[in-house]
Amino acid sequence: MIGQVLLVSAQVQSKSGVRVLELVTFEMFSRVERATSAVVHGATDVWSNYAALRGARDENQRLRQQVSGLQIQLQEQRSLASRSEKLQALLGLKASADVPTLAANVIAVNPNPGVRTITIDRGTADGVSADMGVIAPAGLVGRVIGPVARHAARVQLIIDRNAAAGAITERSRAGGMILGSEEYPPLKMDLVPNLADVKGGDQVVSSGVDGIYPKGFTIGTVEKVERRGGLYLTIAVRPAVDFGSLEEVLVVMVPPRPAQHDEDIK
Repeated sequence: MIGQVLLVSAQVQSKSGVRVLELVTFEMFSRVERATSAVVHGATDVWSNYAALRGARDENQRLRQQVSGLQIQLQEQRSLASRSEKLQALLGLKASADVPTLAANVIAVNPNPGVRTITIDRGTADGVSADMGVIAPAGLVGRVIGPVARHAARVQLIIDRNAAAGAITERSRAGGMILGSEEYPPLKMDLVPNLADVKGGDQVVSSGVDGIYPKGFTIGTVEKVERRGGLYLTIAVRPAVDFGSLEEVLVVMVPPRPAQHDEDIK
């Protein structure tokens, strides 16, 4: 029966003059070709998209690596620029200071919050001795404390609770003593008479009467003044130096002298 159908289809023609067998065969193969083409094109598109996505992923990874490298370079350049500015300020201070100084790097910071000290890379081999003053471009830092090693020394910061320095206000020349404090701001000015003319915003500088720190170096700014019932004012002082970012300092290479008292001045 199949053979007979095929023979009849081979002889019978459609309205367009094409034999029915040829028309049916063409229709069947065209559908197979269409399906095959769709599969091939689909696979090609999938492969192209996969290849494109993989290329984009590789490109993104490469660009991320480049961005990370550029960010690191930018941070390095900023660090170098900041260090260059600090060194220029330090050189400017060294050139303008009236006393001989020695540049030193901060190599360690005491982590104990109750003891405010740093360690510098200069010692007895460089002529550094105990009670020498230490300064920075922003102002007074502290003093060298013993024992001093050959190539290292500890510096007590003026914000340490056991530190003290002779001080005077620039505007009214009211004298007193700067003391370290565990409060904020971490400095207070003591022994200033209750009738002295001291206001918020006044600049406080070293007076030199302690025999350790050179005269005229900035200590800080008066933050608050309170007049209580006692003989002396209560004065809070904000330090000029940012002690959390100290990297380089100058050691004042002048041996300490005895502190001046009122009778000595008279």
